[in-house]
Amino acid sequence: MPRFYCPTPLHPGALLELPAGAARHVQVLRLQPGDGITLFTGDSPGEYSASVTQMGRSHVQVQVGDYLPTQREPALRVHLVVGMPANERMDWLVEKATELGVASIQPLMTERSVLRLSGERADKKVAHWHSVAVAACEQCGGNRVPTVHPVTTLAQWLASHTERVAAAPAADQPLGLLLSLAAGARAVREAVATRLTQSDSSPDIHFLSGPEGGLSPAEEAAALQAGLNPVTLGPRVLRAETAALVALSALLV
Repeated sequence: MPRFYCPTPLHPGALLELPAGAARHVQVLRLQPGDGITLFTGDSPGEYSASVTQMGRSHVQVQVGDYLPTQREPALRVHLVVGMPANERMDWLVEKATELGVASIQPLMTERSVLRLSGERADKKVAHWHSVAVAACEQCGGNRVPTVHPVTTLAQWLASHTERVAAAPAADQPLGLLLSLAAGARAVREAVATRLTQSDSSPDIHFLSGPEGGLSPAEEAAALQAGLNPVTLGPRVLRAETAALVALSALLV
């Protein structure tokens, strides 16, 4: 059954007009009154059955059916913090990270970043990546759309991460992981398993991965100073977008 993102309060029996994007999608699929669809709000683990009631030239009305408490989200909440790869590779990364079940995506500008964004151009890119994440959720069955945060610098993110850790009780502090080729880095799953044995709850995991060429030595040193734990995916050097997805797969699948 076709699934559509509808970021508005939903209640069984309610009649409502779909948002413009979802309405266009319904029209492209040539659905007709009486056809069944599925709606999700993007911030709930469940979804709603619904049926098309009216088709207009520029609007689609639906009646909301039952709430379906469908749980397809991973047990771990993993936040991807990534030096933005160039060209369409960031689009691909957002799409695939969403399919894997990432909780949020933080695009970073680093010393070696090819893609440089600021101001209105950055805002438009973030809005575009949000739409990519929405489309991926519609396709894969995810009911929580990951937050795509505004573009920031590595230094700014490290400062906010340090504050976040300091403000949280010890048992609830997020676990920061840094993808690194340095000697002594542990396997991703090993680092997470160690933390899980030390806490009764699952911590939020913030996974930092660099852009093409990786983080500079100074940036990696700053990340380690901020308390991130170095982890490795093995001896091979993977492309920036591949490395991030392999790590997410190790954590979420």
